[in-house]
Amino acid sequence: MQNTIRIVGIDPGLRRTGWGIIDTLGNSLRFVASGTVTSDGDMDLASRLCQLHDGLAEVVHAYKPDEAAVEQTFVNKDAVATLKLGQARGIAMLVPARAGLQVSEYAPNAVKKAVIGVGHGEKHQIHMMLKILMPKVEFKGDDAADALAIAICHAHNRGSNRMRQALAG
Repeated sequence: MQNTIRIVGIDPGLRRTGWGIIDTLGNSLRFVASGTVTSDGDMDLASRLCQLHDGLAEVVHAYKPDEAAVEQTFVNKDAVATLKLGQARGIAMLVPARAGLQVSEYAPNAVKKAVIGVGHGEKHQIHMMLKILMPKVEFKGDDAADALAIAICHAHNRGSNRMRQALAG
C-alpha cells in the first residue's frame, strides 16, 4: 500500500527563492502550490537571509511536506555572487532540515533531464512540460517553475536516493 508523499522543491536565490509543492503517489503527480520568497535588496545580507529563512519556514509549516529537494549551486565567474548564492542555498537546505525533512540535492542538468528529457533546455520548455505533467499547475515566474521542476526531479529519483543513502549509512 503506497502513501501520498508531499515534496517541496526549492530553487535558491538571494533575491528570489522559488518553492513548489507537489504530491506524488506511485507515478502520479499532483500540483499543490508554488510561489517565491523574496528578500529586500536594500537590506544587509544577514537581514536578507533572515527574510528567506522566515519565508521558507512559513511555507514548510503551512504545507507540511514529507521530503525536500534543493537545486545545487553552479559556480560562475563572479566569486562574490557565487558566495551569496551559496548562503541562500544554505538557508534553503537548513529550513527543511530543521523541520526534520530529508533534503536531497540535484544538479540543474538532472532537473532538466527529469522534466524535459534532456539535460539542456530552455525555460519555456520547462514551463510547457510542467503544464503537461500537472494540468492544474499554477506558477508565477521562473523561480517557482524551477522549484516545481526540482520537486518533480525528486519524485522521479527518490527511490534511488533512499537506496544510496541506506548503502552509505
